[in-house]
Amino acid sequence: MKEIFGNLIGGAWRRSGDAIVNVNPSDTSDIVGRYAVAAEGDVREAVNVAQEAARAWFAAAPQVRAERLDAIGAEIVGRDGELARQLAREEGKTLREAHAEVTKSAQLFKFFSGEAVRMSGERVSSVRPGIDVDVERRPLGVVGLITPWNFPMSIPAWKAAPALAYGNAVILKPAELTNASAWSLADIANRHLPPGVFQLIMGDRRVGQSLVSNSALNGVSFTGSVLTGQAIAQTAHPAARLQLEMGGKNPLIVMEDADLMKAVDGAVKGAFYSTGQRCTASSRLIVHKSVRAHFVERLVARIQALRVGHALDETSDIGPLASEAQLARVQGYLEIGTREGARIACGGELIEAPTKGFFMRPALFVDTNSRQRINQEEIFGPVASIIEVADIDEAIAVANDTDFGLCAGLFTNSLSYVGKFRRQIAAGMAMINVPTVGTDYHVPFGGTRASSYGPRELGFAAREFYTTTVTFYTQT
Repeated sequence: MKEIFGNLIGGAWRRSGDAIVNVNPSDTSDIVGRYAVAAEGDVREAVNVAQEAARAWFAAAPQVRAERLDAIGAEIVGRDGELARQLAREEGKTLREAHAEVTKSAQLFKFFSGEAVRMSGERVSSVRPGIDVDVERRPLGVVGLITPWNFPMSIPAWKAAPALAYGNAVILKPAELTNASAWSLADIANRHLPPGVFQLIMGDRRVGQSLVSNSALNGVSFTGSVLTGQAIAQTAHPAARLQLEMGGKNPLIVMEDADLMKAVDGAVKGAFYSTGQRCTASSRLIVHKSVRAHFVERLVARIQALRVGHALDETSDIGPLASEAQLARVQGYLEIGTREGARIACGGELIEAPTKGFFMRPALFVDTNSRQRINQEEIFGPVASIIEVADIDEAIAVANDTDFGLCAGLFTNSLSYVGKFRRQIAAGMAMINVPTVGTDYHVPFGGTRASSYGPRELGFAAREFYTTTVTFYTQT
């Protein structure tokens, strides 16, 4: 494949001499595509174009924005098979999970198409007689979207859809590992939106730095690592609003009265599906000492039954790691955990497959403690640890013993345990008797502490980031 897919600037595709090669992690001989690297001048032009486009886009009637977003969602639905296959090829998640991600992307645009006409202000009484006070919401203007490789279509969608619904223009800079899905989303959006309202610039971190440091950018929404989020916070123009989602080290508590079959199922889905490459993955399994042995026995059996294989093979439960670097990172943590005294109960081996890819069996550590690096640092792969506790108080203390605070889970049949968990858990999202993965698009998403900075994403919370307010005082 010799074609280079260009950047989208001002409604036109802009090619360049430099290109990023997108490789299938299930089969490294399969080239998904070649994607143009944006120059610094491309980034400046995209921001300038977006400023003009944003004014016209907000001036359009809300119904126009609603219809355009709904059309984007409809086209995504109509192309589900093609888009899911492309996503599985470039990122490595199974075809089943890729279909689910494409479906969620469409649902996001359709949901926020309705929000375009539901955005409302407030009228309040003034403290002074004869004066009316109205609070009106307006878009930020131009928003840069910096998105990760693990959800290459749905995360760009969950940032772009609300931004567009509320009248902003967006510039998407996807992770360089997964440009294909972002390019397809931009291609679809470009057919249904005025030129410059949705733009795409691709490249390495220098392109991202050029975007976020532009003084004309009104906001930056980022999902990725803590280190990159901190760099964005330091690089972004001081006047730009920031929204940073930076990962997690999520606990899943299993108490002595839990339904163990449901708890094991929740742990498998939360820790190992999507190859563990999701910020909501439950990587710390905090288990009551009285059921630890039975839980580990059942969990090991389930892990060993998981089929790891090519993402496009419909019999695969888990695909490869997304890249050679990611596989090396995860293997490195297996060595770290062993050096720290933890024991691998199962998994961790590299897999020989018919195609050359980055395949590894899911791994489970036992005999671990909360302060070990494998229980403090985000591994971002199919690796989980068992931490034994004596009671609910110790379980919650261990769950909170981390710098992160994105998501936490609890399996129990005790209302007392549930009440204590709800009052004391330090996380932005908490799941009770369901896996820590899987969130809804119509409610807030986000964490506490090192996991998140700025307003929440999704649902009604999205407008807090993508809009600002104007307060009008009128003498009557």
